[in-house]
Amino acid sequence: MEPMSARTKTTKIAPTYRCTECGWTTAKWVGRCSECQTWGTVEETAGGTRARTRAATSVQKPAQPIAEVDSRVAAYMSTGNPEFDRVLGGGLVPGAVILMAGEPGVGKSTLLLDVAATFARGAAEATGQQKVHQIRPTRPDQPQRPVLYITGEESAAQVKLRADRIGAIADTLYLTSETDLGTALAHMEQVDPALLIIDSVQTLASAEVEGSAGGITQVREVAAAIIAEAKERNMCTLLVGHVTKEGTIAGPRLLEHLVDVVCQFEGDKHSNIRMLRAIKNRFGPTDEVGCFDMHEDGIAPVLDPSGMFVSSTPHPVAGTCVTVTMEGRRPLLAEVQALLDQAVAPAPRRTVSGLDSARIQMLLAVLQRRAGLNVGKLDCYVSTVGGAKIAEPAADLACVMALASAAQNKPLPRKLAVFGEVGLAGEVRAVPGIRQRIAEVGRLGFTHVLVPASPTGVGEVPKGVTVREVTTLGEALALLFPQK
Repeated sequence: MEPMSARTKTTKIAPTYRCTECGWTTAKWVGRCSECQTWGTVEETAGGTRARTRAATSVQKPAQPIAEVDSRVAAYMSTGNPEFDRVLGGGLVPGAVILMAGEPGVGKSTLLLDVAATFARGAAEATGQQKVHQIRPTRPDQPQRPVLYITGEESAAQVKLRADRIGAIADTLYLTSETDLGTALAHMEQVDPALLIIDSVQTLASAEVEGSAGGITQVREVAAAIIAEAKERNMCTLLVGHVTKEGTIAGPRLLEHLVDVVCQFEGDKHSNIRMLRAIKNRFGPTDEVGCFDMHEDGIAPVLDPSGMFVSSTPHPVAGTCVTVTMEGRRPLLAEVQALLDQAVAPAPRRTVSGLDSARIQMLLAVLQRRAGLNVGKLDCYVSTVGGAKIAEPAADLACVMALASAAQNKPLPRKLAVFGEVGLAGEVRAVPGIRQRIAEVGRLGFTHVLVPASPTGVGEVPKGVTVREVTTLGEALALLFPQK
């Protein structure tokens, strides 16, 4: 019999499985991660315990009190595009990494190319709604700020054609077409840019990591390398990210956690209006919205977009009402139009564009029950002007007034704006930002405003503007449609 001391015990290390998205581990394979609810991301990893990381023997840069940290290094730098600066919270922060996502063809590359050229010229140019695109030489008194534009989806000649068309030419704007991460890092070392633009992050790939470009492993490695380079060089970085069919950013969710700012560029392909929203922003607010006008000569910021969502009919028309909606912290005027007609089919039609159809159904029921207007058997068509999309309940009162105007064939007074939330009991509830909305109405030349009664009051009213507060739907209808 073999002695006990000579026996060897072999221990079989059980494999473990780890989610590549969030890092969740499990003892057996599952198709869906229980932590982030993502399918197909659980992969087998080598079992056993890894060695614990030990502390370094020396520290190159010791920690210092927070009061002694120089914050001037991270001061905002204007891009020259006022709407882009508004969304970012004031401009670009050195060392910040910004991820911009959007559907194909919405204009991400055009916007970033225009921002790159304006930033390279070194001046914060005040651009209005009508922008003249031409090659503007850099003045000698303007500081030179090199910009590196790396494109992986187009050739350098194709990007140059677009730059000639929109006037995005600058002496210090460098362009290269590259898909290898190592070569892209070499370009950064050579140019030493103040602003780096990569279009897009899914096209770059590292030769040291397995997988094709755009895969989870490649995107994680590319993003980590670029972010580390941006922080080390104190370099502003703009990354373009693809989106999935559901509208979310493609690639691992870790990409959104690593970057400092996540922006969503959206817009209807049948409209020239584009909206830029900040979903995540470590240096500013996330409720700001930038408006842009996309045309054949490029893209231009729209400093006053309210006039684009209001019709310019010379005479008042029944079934139209102007409201004030809040896009983040910016008040915007929008016009609601309603049309009622005799129903041909047994079931009346309800067609809504730019508004919530379920909300319009509810307002029709409130209008018939609380105001006594027989609109339940009529075909109803409700739409907004200019392709505006209104989601907040503050437009309820304007929708009801437009429906009541169409039902009675009586136009509302001109230069009138209406906003407020309507409840099922017929009450008119207060909405946030009443003072900002009234100030915007007065700035655009409106003389009458119908608002919900607020406990804190409406504050200072602009000169020439009459404000009427209402608490119920019946009171609002009596003011706008007095009975003889």
